Amino acid sequence: MRNADRNQSDAIIFILLGFSDYPELQIPLFLVFLMIYMITVVGNLGMIVIIRINPKLHTPMYFFLSHLSFLDFCYSTVITPKLLQVLVVEDRTISFAPCIIQYSFAAICVVTEAFLLAAMAYDRFVAICNPLLYIVVMSHKRCVLILTGVYAWGLISSLIFIYSLLILSFSGTNIINNFLCEYSAILSASISDKHVTELIFFVLANFNTFSTLIIVLTSYLLIFITVLKMQSVSGRYKAFSTCASHLIGVTIFFGTILFLYCLPSSKSSWLLVRINTVFYTVVIPMLNPLIYSLRNKDVKESIKKLMDIKIFSH
Repeated sequence: MRNADRNQSDAIIFILLGFSDYPELQIPLFLVFLMIYMITVVGNLGMIVIIRINPKLHTPMYFFLSHLSFLDFCYSTVITPKLLQVLVVEDRTISFAPCIIQYSFAAICVVTEAFLLAAMAYDRFVAICNPLLYIVVMSHKRCVLILTGVYAWGLISSLIFIYSLLILSFSGTNIINNFLCEYSAILSASISDKHVTELIFFVLANFNTFSTLIIVLTSYLLIFITVLKMQSVSGRYKAFSTCASHLIGVTIFFGTILFLYCLPSSKSSWLLVRINTVFYTVVIPMLNPLIYSLRNKDVKESIKKLMDIKIFSH
């Protein structure tokens, strides 16, 4: 049975259309996405290195930020190389196993990042609303526990999503009108009853999205109320400035995902789906290190010191 199942999975082929309906844009898009990927890799790995080597940045906020950079690097590496390949080769096929593996790693990264952003919002809430208890509440041990839970739930969610797809039957060659293996495209290629799988995805995806959104919105609502009660103008500015980068990142991440969910499933929306998918799989991982570095005084000072050291050594 195992050999039969393996032969059956090998016979299942997916064709990633990507941007094949715009042949004149293939090379320009390849160059653009290659540059974005290079910036993403350098930006996120650079952020991790800066946080690790600077003792001043060994705080809960930067601890979570380093893992956000790690997730963005992993997410971009799972998606972008295949996108670049699809743009330059004529053979856009991908077999069943690699397709499922790509989706599983992407699902882990997305779910984990959503809950990590929620944890970062909670960290800002404690820092601003309970500053005297911040060191106790957000101790290193508790941060590690929170991070462990975030990664564990990302892995569990991915396994549930994958299981809900593996219980389905597939056959032959299937078209995916996108540049990556994503849940709805794989689901639509199935020849078996999809009700149970659709229910699993609906419940879990909505739980992940709205539970993290509730944590983020509640945290920032309480932060906003606390800041308004501050009598010092400089205190208000400092409180808002510490949250600005994270709030921008959260807005872009969740806004893009919610926009993608709200798109109608019509042929006219396929281009919007692909553009939106490019944004949250390719562009956001590049934007996050830029947002957190350009709007963060400590990170900018660390970068400046590293550049000064290099210049002085030369």
